[in-house]
Amino acid sequence: MSTNDLVRLTEQTKKLTAMTVEDKAVANELLSSTFKNYFSEVTSAFDGKEALKLYEKKMPDIVFVDIIIPEMDGIELSRRIKAINPNQIIIVISASNDIQKVSEVIKIGVNSFIQKPIDTKKIIELLDSITTLINKKKKIETKTFSISLPLDLYELVNDNAKAESISKNAVIIRALREFYSES
Repeated sequence: MSTNDLVRLTEQTKKLTAMTVEDKAVANELLSSTFKNYFSEVTSAFDGKEALKLYEKKMPDIVFVDIIIPEMDGIELSRRIKAINPNQIIIVISASNDIQKVSEVIKIGVNSFIQKPIDTKKIIELLDSITTLINKKKKIETKTFSISLPLDLYELVNDNAKAESISKNAVIIRALREFYSES
């Protein structure tokens, strides 16, 4: 990867947040300090329970998790995070080569598995593929949107849309434009 590509990649990743979950203090610090070069914010946790609480509070874009951690292993942590957000990007970083554990994290839907010790080149390739994935999702999300409204507002929007023979989205967009033009 050229210097220009690396600069472009860093510009993309600096828009994202990350969380590392590693129980060994030295490894946790190494991961966190490395990822701070790439992400706008990096949160770190040393065990599964702490990580789940931090996840719910911070909702990072990417979670890097070791399989073997105290309180709740990385497999269960990944399962619980996916239950909260099925689209969460989770990268397992582990020294474990237990095929059963690896296949279990794949079934859960983690995005990638990196074997320790970590190769910097592999991390850069992984970050490149992650930013590509995130950019594709963002493009899809900007083409359509959904909004949850309280029932009374939904009925008002629905009635206005029927009265004017326009879509509910058009009513909402017009209301948002009026609101922001008054601000």
